[in-house]
Amino acid sequence: MRKSVLKIAVGASAILLMSASAQAGYTMKKKVGDVDTKLTMFGFAQLEARGGKGILNSATTNAPVEFGAQRIRIGVKYVAGKVRGKIFLDFNQKHNDLQKYSGAAMPSMVKDAFISYVADSALVVKAGLIKMPNGMGFTMPGWNLDIAERGMDKQLVLERNTGLMISGRAIGGSGKVNGFEMGHERPWKGFGYDVMVANQASRSKAIKKNSATAGGGLSYAVRGMFDYTEALHVEASYAVSQNAAGYVATGATSANNVNYSNINVGVDSNLGKLSLKAEYFNAKNIKGIKDSNEQVYTATVAYFVTPALETVIKHIQANADWATGTATTSLGNTYLGLNIFLSSPYQDFSRKAKRMRNQHKIVLNYIVASGDTTGSTNVWNGLSGYKDNAFIAQYQFKF
Repeated sequence: MRKSVLKIAVGASAILLMSASAQAGYTMKKKVGDVDTKLTMFGFAQLEARGGKGILNSATTNAPVEFGAQRIRIGVKYVAGKVRGKIFLDFNQKHNDLQKYSGAAMPSMVKDAFISYVADSALVVKAGLIKMPNGMGFTMPGWNLDIAERGMDKQLVLERNTGLMISGRAIGGSGKVNGFEMGHERPWKGFGYDVMVANQASRSKAIKKNSATAGGGLSYAVRGMFDYTEALHVEASYAVSQNAAGYVATGATSANNVNYSNINVGVDSNLGKLSLKAEYFNAKNIKGIKDSNEQVYTATVAYFVTPALETVIKHIQANADWATGTATTSLGNTYLGLNIFLSSPYQDFSRKAKRMRNQHKIVLNYIVASGDTTGSTNVWNGLSGYKDNAFIAQYQFKF
């Protein structure tokens, strides 16, 4: 027994020692025939304390502060020639809510599970559970956010889904493409695109959760983008999920179960110490209810005071117009933030350096709610958002 434990410990230590760089996880390499293969293990955790009236109004506790975790994730990436594979799990999500024939068709614990083939930088084919190419902020990694969480704009995306996607990057320009891309992870030059068809987008909050019965419908997303180094990234996407109120029997129709759709436009600019982002969503027929719409605008300004300290202001403005006859409501959430980096492997302010600082950081956010907040005549009735002030303190560890 002791020998077995020792072998496991030695093997695990060997994997860590063979790491090419902690920046990209810990890597083990092996030659299979004439093919060089590589297996990389990575993960991160976000531990939090949350409080304020905005938290208590939406939670089932009267405690002044809630302690918990937003994400506890671990994954592996596999490379063999032009073939890629990725499995990514979140231990803070349910593992027993599988709906075999509908939606993502995998438990919520599974965040990514796909295989891809890199024919060329202009043609990468992916199949499996993947982030649908809809929403600039959503398709960036959860550990690389400017604030402690994704805001209420995230509720309008089609989320992760199981299907088929083709992608291309750096078309007419230059830049490395590795087959794992979901957003604009690298400072390319040139055009890019994503086209995906998948199951009904039941992981999206804008879609009513499907029954376990098959046949809810399909979802589609198409995105185009342009990059010019780190200075400019522009993208636009259009997404649709059929029968957004849930399952529809074969041959049946319903006036109260129409397709959900949204248009997203985003701009991202990294200018050394200064980062600027803006994003817009126009969502229609939320949860399959015709003319139930929501629009969201976001603007983010981040500035590095020192290599170890970044200040952030992110404002999210939303308007909800529901078809049920209720009044149009609006809500603003302004995140005032400090990012404190406990490990700064680089002293410059390139996108790569900024990403690497996120391995060990403390995030302090105070959220100011404005508009139709708690106590208003017509309280905000959109999909999500803080209706009163709140705060978040988060520690992130990534390897």
